[in-house]
Amino acid sequence: MAKFMTNTFAAAAAVGVMAITGSMAKADTWRYAFEEAIDEVQGVFAQKFKEEIEANSDHEVQLFPYGTLGESADIMEQAQAGILQFVDQSPGFTGSLIPEAQVFFVPYLLPQDTEKLSEFFRSSKAINEMFPELYAQQGLELLVMFPEGEVCMTTQEPVKGPDDLNEVKFRVMTNPLLVESYKAFGATPTPLPWGEVYGALQTGIIQGQENPMFFIESTKMYEVTDVITCAGHNNFTTAVMANQQFFDGLSAEDQEMVQAAMDTAFDHIIDYQSGLHEESIEKIKEAKPDMQVNVLSEEERTPFVEAAATVEETFLEMTGDSGAKILEQLKADLEAVEN
Repeated sequence: MAKFMTNTFAAAAAVGVMAITGSMAKADTWRYAFEEAIDEVQGVFAQKFKEEIEANSDHEVQLFPYGTLGESADIMEQAQAGILQFVDQSPGFTGSLIPEAQVFFVPYLLPQDTEKLSEFFRSSKAINEMFPELYAQQGLELLVMFPEGEVCMTTQEPVKGPDDLNEVKFRVMTNPLLVESYKAFGATPTPLPWGEVYGALQTGIIQGQENPMFFIESTKMYEVTDVITCAGHNNFTTAVMANQQFFDGLSAEDQEMVQAAMDTAFDHIIDYQSGLHEESIEKIKEAKPDMQVNVLSEEERTPFVEAAATVEETFLEMTGDSGAKILEQLKADLEAVEN
């Protein structure tokens, strides 16, 4: 009897060791890079995702803010190669890779109302059903898209209409449609990596750039420009992706956990952004009291809205039937949110 109990105990212990070893074997370190600082919107989202994963599994998530692994093009290449498991990158930089993603840069397409905007990103058929197929073709699993805030222009002189952007060298992301947008707005679009923008504004190589207000404040763009203009033309969109091969190799349980963590981080970042635009303006005005912050009236926006029509046509020319279907579905999704 004692021998039987000893053998049973030994067997049970062996099973326990195997279970622990198996659990340890499944605990992985996941690398996640993004395009902003750790305390900016993408960083806050990433921190919440990390918190959720590490609270619900033995996995560890390593976060790599902007600059630690190179520029935007570098982290996308690393994600596609499987060096990174997750990457957060704006469609502004993936536009040449996935042309249809440029739809988020058609001016005046997205609503300004933040509640309608967040509901659109949650429920959009185009985002949740059509775009994942396009990202998959590039070896990427699209996990979530989310808004980061209204985009505003910073310039040296006031901008009341497209005429005021005439011959202004305006930095844009390396995105063909964004280039066309600022051509339509009257400026001379100048694609530049983000790391070169502050110095280029300081030396006069360029005279303007656009970004959400929190980013203008945190990167101190107000130090090298004198006027902020909010024309209501866009809201900055970003996308979190996983390397497709990595994601497909996860267990069903881990895939569900990753998506649940993304959903939680989405809700968190929407709440986090409430009032952030206004708070950022206050910080800018405190740091530079003579900084002009202008919000264009509906009448002042009209010429920009009219110019945007040509940008939509250019998008359709660039992307053909695929882009037309995406745009049609996006408009249907937006109409559903409006109603």
